[in-house]
Amino acid sequence: MRLSTPDYERFVQAESFEITFGGGEANVSAALCNYGLQSSFVSKVPDNPLGQSAINHLRRFGVDTQFVGRGGNRLGIYFVETGASMRPTQVVYDRAGSSITEAEVAEFDFDKIFEGADWFHTSGITPAISDKALALTEAALKAAKAKGIIISIDVNYRKKLWSSEKAREVMTRLCAYADVCIGAETTLGFKSLENKYIDGKLDLSEYQTAFEQMTAKFGFKYIATILRESHSASDNGMSALVYGDGQMYKTKEYNIRIVDRVGTGDSFASGFIYGLVTGMEMNEAAEFGAGAAALKHTIPGDFNHITVAEVQTLVSGDGTGKVQR
Repeated sequence: MRLSTPDYERFVQAESFEITFGGGEANVSAALCNYGLQSSFVSKVPDNPLGQSAINHLRRFGVDTQFVGRGGNRLGIYFVETGASMRPTQVVYDRAGSSITEAEVAEFDFDKIFEGADWFHTSGITPAISDKALALTEAALKAAKAKGIIISIDVNYRKKLWSSEKAREVMTRLCAYADVCIGAETTLGFKSLENKYIDGKLDLSEYQTAFEQMTAKFGFKYIATILRESHSASDNGMSALVYGDGQMYKTKEYNIRIVDRVGTGDSFASGFIYGLVTGMEMNEAAEFGAGAAALKHTIPGDFNHITVAEVQTLVSGDGTGKVQR
């Protein structure tokens, strides 16, 4: 459950919160359904009205929730204070003891869950919330790999959830199962993966070297990451970079006035996955993912309520934002 302060208020001044639901993998699942694909979400929520509300929220967008377990003590929460100008957005996590952090591997029948599946996506957030969630993530990855399912991992690092040292050790192990790496950060130990601007231009030379090294180490088929130039909490420049088959491609750049930055990385992931699943070439999938991420910045909440046609319109060059009548 996400609780957000209204109207850019600070936590210390807010007297109410706006409620919605989200999470790394849930955001991807909902977006893929929104684009017309079939997607299932696997998790565990408490058997109470809050858990049911979270499930209902996913069902609204066509997500299959039959594999969401019921039980445990509570639903995980995170709080968001949306920043503006030079004041950054703040996130506070309250996830300790939630149902998914205490879930056991034996509660999930992965043979049944992965029956007929083509793609499995997970992130670096789930293994960060508890050792049991880490064990569950690794068990799911092993099961998916054994069935020959394509696996993508978003290695996104949350310093408020675990240390950089543990993140590197765990994600290095988990990425051995992945075919697609999304969010190429320093988490995996490749320190050159930082946005470096020289005379106002992004230097991509070290990305090429790092992507080659990552591919050699993990055997990734594709590596994809957002490139962000943060002018302020309100304005960002954004593009994406992908690598595959020895080739690197950079998407067009977007200058964005931000409404809500949370979930934008998941929007890129879902857009890139959608492109690959539907047969787009790597560069086309990257452009679709970047366009989806750019549009998500304009939408409150975690989920990306954008259609395929709207993404295609933006990618084709119409980013004017003119009223559609």
